[in-house]
Amino acid sequence: MVDTALTSEGLFALHLFCARLPDANDDAIIEIVEQAEAQGVQVVCVAVFGHKAELCFMILHEDAWVVRDLQTSLVHAGLQIVDSYVSLTELSEYAAGMSKGMANMRLYPELPPEGKPAWCFYTMSKRRNPQQNWYELGFEERQEMMYEHGASGRKFTGRVTQLVTGSSGLDDWEWAVTLFGKSMNDLKETVYTMRYDRVSAAYAEFGGFFAGLSGPVEQILKRTRP
Repeated sequence: MVDTALTSEGLFALHLFCARLPDANDDAIIEIVEQAEAQGVQVVCVAVFGHKAELCFMILHEDAWVVRDLQTSLVHAGLQIVDSYVSLTELSEYAAGMSKGMANMRLYPELPPEGKPAWCFYTMSKRRNPQQNWYELGFEERQEMMYEHGASGRKFTGRVTQLVTGSSGLDDWEWAVTLFGKSMNDLKETVYTMRYDRVSAAYAEFGGFFAGLSGPVEQILKRTRP
């Protein structure tokens, strides 16, 4: 047996974007996900729009080996991983004074949120261009811009649930953003609105976007079966 690989705080988060192989076994996939959930692993199942992937499994747990073993099991059940992203739930350095309840929601979210099946995922980093380097700004200036950004996001309270996870040193970008909304329009409006904030307009670089619909694993597999 290998040692556990626990996070010091928060949860390990893995987004697996998958396609079915010809021998994919939906019954086995359902059993794997349900057994993981019974052991306290959070698994968000998503039917992905477009050509980038068929399915996404968003997996959260404090033990990285538990997450990695679930990845192995899904591959053995006939899924091909076509893309992935590795990150950790975290508290922002600008979150000083946040209530314990709010901090726990960020570090230990309970997903997926009820009544918000629309889903999207994207990655981002802060710019380091000459004369436009986020990391050369003073803390107070960065904090002010982040507060403005947060105020824009709070306009969508009740319509959109956001999870920002950190990935510096773990994957190609610095953060990953997962949004859950009541409709796809909510997600589109949220991202469009927040891009006008100075922190995004001047200092943000974005990776690719994935969009889909989340739901119970059995329903997602049935609706996406060829």
